[in-house]
Amino acid sequence: MSTPLLEIRQATNGYGASQVLFGMTLSVQAGQCVSLQGRNGMGKTTTLKSIMGLLPLWQGEVLWQGQAIHTWAPHRVAQLGVGLVPEGRQIFPNLTVWENLVATARPARAGSKAWNLERVYAFFPRLAERQNNFGNQLSGGEQQMLAIGRALMTNPQLLILDEATEGLSPLIREEIWAALNVLRSEGLSILVTDKNMQQLLTLCDTHYVMEKGRCVWSGDSAAFRADASVRERYLAV
Repeated sequence: MSTPLLEIRQATNGYGASQVLFGMTLSVQAGQCVSLQGRNGMGKTTTLKSIMGLLPLWQGEVLWQGQAIHTWAPHRVAQLGVGLVPEGRQIFPNLTVWENLVATARPARAGSKAWNLERVYAFFPRLAERQNNFGNQLSGGEQQMLAIGRALMTNPQLLILDEATEGLSPLIREEIWAALNVLRSEGLSILVTDKNMQQLLTLCDTHYVMEKGRCVWSGDSAAFRADASVRERYLAV
């Protein structure tokens, strides 16, 4: 197999004196869609923060196309082509939709189809309708669309979503999953956490399951569907 687009190896990390990750390992190939699953508090968000450089590793490595980046500042990681949709959306409340989208926009790589305002508005028509509204005037679903649109405006090679549909209505969830399936069909690499197992099985090629800061299972969708014991032991609530 070729060098992964993204790889995290034996990551140890935490907050203050509290260790959260205990040798976490995963990889994402170019064009692949990967889920990271586990109950609350198992280390999923900490893993994503470690990838982005938002939480410097204690031990281990983060590699981008084989290059070690775990000592890099978050803005340098983003500039490599990593777009983050964080848990809680974290859009700018006092900026308009348009301003949120253009604030961190970056040009597309040579030879790739650019994500620009026109394309984002076509992808999420509701953002076009609300482009002059401030971030704090949007519904939760509109804010999530904006967070995804903002990440796409950086023209990423890898889109990372932390709790992709948390707190959203069923109808909006379906819109978000449909959008992610379109992005996957276009070849965008995706790493996503969410509690909707069935949608993750449909969207993703490969799945990693976390328990207490470690990867305790990984495999493709067919293997995941076939192994009820994994779902019951590590994901059932």
